[in-house]
Amino acid sequence: MRSINIICILFLLSFSVVAQQKITVEGIYSGAFRAKGMDELQSMKNTNQYTVLNFDRASRSMQIDLYDFANLKKVATLIDTKDQKELADGIDSYTFNSDEKMILIANNTNQIYRYSFTADYYLYNTTTKELTKLFDFQIQEPAFSPDGTKIAYAKENNLFVYDIATKKSVQMTADGKKNAIINGITDWVYEEEFAFVKAFDWSADSKKIAYIRFDESQVPEFSMSMFRKDLYPTIETFKYPKAGEKNSLVSLHIYDVAGVSTKEIDLSKYNDFYIPRIEWTNDSNFLSAKILNRHQDNLDLLFVDSTTGTTKVVLNEKDKAYIDFIDTDNLTFLKDNSFIWTSEKDGHNHIYVYDKTGKLKNQVTKGNWEVTSYYGFDEKTKTIFYQSVENGSINRDIYKIGLDGKNKVRLSQNTGTSSATFSPNFQYFITTFSSVTQPTTYTLNDSKSGKLVQVIENNAALSTKLKAYNLPSKEFFVLKTPKGNELNAWMIKPKNFDASKKYPVFMYQYSGPGSQQVNNEWNNTDDYWFMMLAEQGYIIACIDGRGTGFKGAEFKKCTQKELGKYEVEDQIDAAKVLGGYPYVDKMRIGIFGWSYGGFMSSNCLLKGADVFRMAIAVAPVTNWRFYDSIYTERYMQTPQENPSGYDDNSPINHVDKLKGKFLLIHGSADDNVHLQNSMQMMEALIQANKQFDSQIYPDKNHGIYGGKTRIQLYNKMTNFIKENL
Repeated sequence: MRSINIICILFLLSFSVVAQQKITVEGIYSGAFRAKGMDELQSMKNTNQYTVLNFDRASRSMQIDLYDFANLKKVATLIDTKDQKELADGIDSYTFNSDEKMILIANNTNQIYRYSFTADYYLYNTTTKELTKLFDFQIQEPAFSPDGTKIAYAKENNLFVYDIATKKSVQMTADGKKNAIINGITDWVYEEEFAFVKAFDWSADSKKIAYIRFDESQVPEFSMSMFRKDLYPTIETFKYPKAGEKNSLVSLHIYDVAGVSTKEIDLSKYNDFYIPRIEWTNDSNFLSAKILNRHQDNLDLLFVDSTTGTTKVVLNEKDKAYIDFIDTDNLTFLKDNSFIWTSEKDGHNHIYVYDKTGKLKNQVTKGNWEVTSYYGFDEKTKTIFYQSVENGSINRDIYKIGLDGKNKVRLSQNTGTSSATFSPNFQYFITTFSSVTQPTTYTLNDSKSGKLVQVIENNAALSTKLKAYNLPSKEFFVLKTPKGNELNAWMIKPKNFDASKKYPVFMYQYSGPGSQQVNNEWNNTDDYWFMMLAEQGYIIACIDGRGTGFKGAEFKKCTQKELGKYEVEDQIDAAKVLGGYPYVDKMRIGIFGWSYGGFMSSNCLLKGADVFRMAIAVAPVTNWRFYDSIYTERYMQTPQENPSGYDDNSPINHVDKLKGKFLLIHGSADDNVHLQNSMQMMEALIQANKQFDSQIYPDKNHGIYGGKTRIQLYNKMTNFIKENL
């Protein structure tokens, strides 16, 4: 009897150990809880199929596999790196030509900035199985001509055209020079703030290439020391226009491939402007170009006659604050050159249809909600497919609607965040879905009603693994501030939460214009960290204040010319509301943020010195005068026009208010938010005789990662929280 009791006790103890597994920083940031995905998922254009880049653990090889949308069965392996010694280092990305018989494969990628990179490129013929390395040097952004006979590419700030048959290149431009002239590739600030790199485009008949030329010779330079392991540090210098400084002079050109000649388009009626997008229409004679003024409150859609070079404003949009170019950047040309366009002009982002002259035909979607993604248009059924927040601003759903705005159908099946990849004939779509309780799943759905056809990946293994950790959950709620502002929020409480106790609160936020952190989605690594902190006795809370996105233009744009005023007010007010909860220790409230969030957490600790006990700021903007022109001026205009807007809410000007504990973190090679921000903040704190903690990460960029960097960083932040909250 006694031995049976001992066995039972041992069993219960072992069960208890399993049930009480603890999540750690090392586990989180080594990828132990990473969800499985569908890497490089691409829908084909000519067949009802899709491709995925798969990794075979047994052979340590990578394959581009082809699948059938109708039944998810693998049709073929288009290429396997184990059969190609030249691709021993793997496949980083790939693109198809128009008939999808040739593939451009990138490997040995060398990152430049956020999106830009150079790489070795190989041309693979899926019919002959021949793999050819294009060049013995690295290039940027190679793009097949629509007829599949040529490849345009960039090298060292110049453009070239490679003939696949003759294997010879023709140089399109010759004046490219580092930190002076860039042809067909965006400069630093365009890449970062307009989110594109390839600034050239083929006409539909493959006879012309339009490109943007950047003259950045007058743009001020920024330099960073790179320490690495060299005896002497090296200096990286690049052009970076800060707020109010000179931008690149941009010009628009059209290159005639057969005639080997270039025509510059006359844009002399514009002054100090941006060209954030160019795209050929379905008529090979007409190029579209978007022209945005420096204040970013006036946008022209131009049609350019490629034969004569003449331009016509087809559509103009104005906004009293700014045109949110990134979130509303959708333009699709239909067969007759009419076009689908998204705009915030009625106060919410919606879909519109215009004829080829720019006359409005119809507003397709309407309502007090936002269209968040445009997926495509089915010409046969005259149906538009899109994603929106119709089911609540923290959720994303997939819909279809007629071009006439009728017969709307919700296609997604679950509440959370759903996105879609449609088959070429729009008969099926692959749904990527997650929520705060469900890791990412991939399913095949029928586009008639959204009916589930088959589960592709449900990350069941991860869900099972997480059960052993018995992690706390994220609760959504709406927090109302004393000023009457209703703000989306979430909270994570310890699993063994006791309402009779008093808990410290650690707040997280980003708060940048149009952003969102309170969303019903599986947010992976940082959420695990927050859950880990909750299990150590902290309540974690996040509040999306005024200025954040997906609740209409008025809510988002109220921060215009005063970044950091209303957002900080809302975080301080939210902290006071949380501090009034009976289970919260109002004397132990901290706040954390990265980038814009670091700007915010710094300001909150300083302006809310009697509310916040501590703050962590990672890679923060400490003075908007230090940040780039496109982003900063979109919301603030220039420092010359709006000096008080810049100075009143920059934390560097409020260091004398510091009372709490402050940890300031930055990467020394941050090309985005420069280390200068933190260095000058440190000097201001020193001269104000204020004590603080800091950490510099050598040669790390804005993301601060590589090797064990993230593990060390999050352990440091965890320890700081434990010591000071």
